[in-house]
Amino acid sequence: MRNQTSFSQPPQDLFLNPAQDRGVTLLRQADYFWREAEPALIRGFPASAHPEINHKITAFLNVTRRHKAFVKAVEFNTVPVLLQQASFRKSFSMAKGKYLLSGASGTRLLNRYCWENEEEEYDPEEALIAYFRACQEQNRSASIPIWQGPLPPDTAIAIECRNTFNYYHFITESLSQLAILTDLGLAGDVFFHFPNNPDKTRPFVRDFVAALFPELEGRVHFERSPKDYDYVITALDFFNTYFQFPPELVGSVNSLAPSDAMWRGHDAYRGSQAVLSMNSFHSGLRALRKRALAAIEGKDFSHLPKRFFVGRDQSQSRNRNMVGEAQLFEMLQLFGFDYVVFEHLSPLEQVAIMANAEMMVSYHGAGFANMLFAGPETYVLELGTLQTAIYRWGDFWGLAHASGCRYVSFFADYNKADPLTDPSFDIDGIVPVALSDRGVAEVITFIVSILGKLPDLPGAGSVQTLAERLIGVREYDRALALLEKHEGLVAGNRDLCLAKAECHKHRDEARSELFALHLAYEADREHWQALVRMIWCAKKCDLPDVMSWALSCLRHDFPKRYAILMKAKPWMRQIA
Repeated sequence: MRNQTSFSQPPQDLFLNPAQDRGVTLLRQADYFWREAEPALIRGFPASAHPEINHKITAFLNVTRRHKAFVKAVEFNTVPVLLQQASFRKSFSMAKGKYLLSGASGTRLLNRYCWENEEEEYDPEEALIAYFRACQEQNRSASIPIWQGPLPPDTAIAIECRNTFNYYHFITESLSQLAILTDLGLAGDVFFHFPNNPDKTRPFVRDFVAALFPELEGRVHFERSPKDYDYVITALDFFNTYFQFPPELVGSVNSLAPSDAMWRGHDAYRGSQAVLSMNSFHSGLRALRKRALAAIEGKDFSHLPKRFFVGRDQSQSRNRNMVGEAQLFEMLQLFGFDYVVFEHLSPLEQVAIMANAEMMVSYHGAGFANMLFAGPETYVLELGTLQTAIYRWGDFWGLAHASGCRYVSFFADYNKADPLTDPSFDIDGIVPVALSDRGVAEVITFIVSILGKLPDLPGAGSVQTLAERLIGVREYDRALALLEKHEGLVAGNRDLCLAKAECHKHRDEARSELFALHLAYEADREHWQALVRMIWCAKKCDLPDVMSWALSCLRHDFPKRYAILMKAKPWMRQIA
């Protein structure tokens, strides 16, 4: 029973408040609690064979863009701490009988609390909100204590693992902690504690530790929980701690949120925490990335491809075969892509192939954890479904933010008998991807365009779709070249002219932008938005006659829009 916990206790009796409850001490002053970071380029596109599924995917992507995607990424600090009377239970850590709310482990604890108490008369989520509010009030003039004096050099390090067979969780949650803790330079042993049967431990856990932390040879041990320590060192990720302190002390990320439709500010609602999680990463990821890239420096990996499709070793992972994989790879081969299985590469080869990659393509899976090692110019292309978009996409955003790579997802169909019916995650788990012939064509045209091989497309609709996707990933030169290649389709087409204007705008070619906007307006004189854009563009070009003409057209054809503009910008009356 040492490994069991009763979640019927109130939150204040279960969860440790590090500024009030004894048992946790910082080993050094934290340089920051959180800080802004440049966000990665993250985009998603629909690629279903069914219009109704594409409509659902597009709606989800629009909500994500408008209400979930922060304007900046957030890097939460991960710091070494000393735990007193420490216990490791299942995949969680404790100090003096209370659970440490650290990173992903802490989030799972909060979710578990809600699940275990969902049939109670009280609302468990509101109980958690009240707990965090109480912590913030208690901590208005408090701080996490700092250890005074030297540590015994043989003090052990202990790290909790969700398990020792899932690559994503081990790399992103556990190994990243070790990257922070080894900086202490201590000589004690390192223990990874996990809840699963040791027979399920995969070789990669030891292989990655040996490859990236060779100085720890002979000192690393994998032990099944439970395990107790009088004193032990571990890592504290400030993600959940952020909600235990008032914004006056730790700052607020509110200004980074796109809206308050799904973001609840400093209140720790689970949905709000999920939004913050997808827009953030912890400093342990950056530390692990730095160590991994240093480990491959100066070594020859010229045998590895720069363009590759990643398949799976089905003997070591769940069978999630993708319909359309053979057709897609057959096309990819024509453009220099190799077929790679990460499990067949050594740890350093896995790091190197991503660090030097031009483009990786694969269907959804734990292998995308290697995105952490990708270069800032690397395209990481994921093939998923609406289900992976809803339940898994955000889990990988932090890896993209930590590496700065270009993470692009195409959401296709379900590989199941009825692809139009949404699966139940609880019953069906993650359903494999089905990429139709049309989906293969859409993915390939995008890929080859990124690689500089612009396709010949049959109609304006397909040109518009591809141009908008290229613009979406900031490939403005490629998009403009595509539109110029299909000039015959662009002429007289409002949307293609607007796409061309968008390209010129981002290339800082204001006069060309103005000309494209004029063509868009000529193609559709009901599109008042083009007139408004022309006014601002003409102002930027210092062309008052064009501004006057556009304003007069707006006043004559769209008097209500004209009145709104004049009310907002009365100085324009002089020009009109």
